[in-house]
Amino acid sequence: MSNFQDEVPPPPYIPPPSEGPSREITSLAWSAPWFWLRLGWRDFTAHPGVGLSYGAAFWCMALILAAVFQAKPEFTMTMASGCLLVGPFLAMGLYDISRRRTLGLIPSFAASATCWKSHLRSMGMLVGVLIVLELLWGRASLVVIAVFFNTGMPSSAGVIQAVFNPDNLEFVLAYTVVGGIFATLVFAISAVSIPMILDRDTDAISAAITSITVVLENTGVMLLWGAWIAGLTAMALLLPWALGLLLVGPVLGHASWHAYRGSVRWLDQREPPVA
Repeated sequence: MSNFQDEVPPPPYIPPPSEGPSREITSLAWSAPWFWLRLGWRDFTAHPGVGLSYGAAFWCMALILAAVFQAKPEFTMTMASGCLLVGPFLAMGLYDISRRRTLGLIPSFAASATCWKSHLRSMGMLVGVLIVLELLWGRASLVVIAVFFNTGMPSSAGVIQAVFNPDNLEFVLAYTVVGGIFATLVFAISAVSIPMILDRDTDAISAAITSITVVLENTGVMLLWGAWIAGLTAMALLLPWALGLLLVGPVLGHASWHAYRGSVRWLDQREPPVA
């Protein structure tokens, strides 16, 4: 008789629990975006000099992008990619200010301007993903223009009149759908991922998955938050010389930190140390 008959099969392998802190996605109220804006305004008014410094950086980016569009519109998407590369690092400085205030620490411009150094690998990967999406967005936009634009490519001066020409109605609809899909995807990936990287030093993939989960579990509220961001940014750009960005940029940056804090709750109930 074989000895193998007496052997008991080994139990199935059960992986050990993760040692990392668990997180929980919060169910958000419809009033949450307004609450985040109030907290963002509070952070801005507490340190207006630092906030205006970041606002000036956002304002300069907008002026450069507008100048390129006027002079060399074919390079606009390239400049937009550059802004998408620099923008998250600027926003991270605003998150650092709000984070230090949350912890009862005194923020400083020097500390906020270098807060990304210890998270460079995760930030670099996330920004790389965003740039790829932005380039795909630009390529898709060119395809839509080539297929649906019926009145010839406009100059930068007459682009608004050409776009809203009744002959280009199909183009407007197609461009809106394609742009909406890519804008929603970029927003879903970045809604809370960058402040999460700063707060918990997580990898880019985990941060992006958490951000997408927040949007999926609170779709209506997060789309409302995205509409607030788009609407306030548009209003800021419509002011003479886009001067509204000096104020709107930092307030939205601070508010985005509070959006992360309100959307994601860490179950270990501790605050990680500030670098």
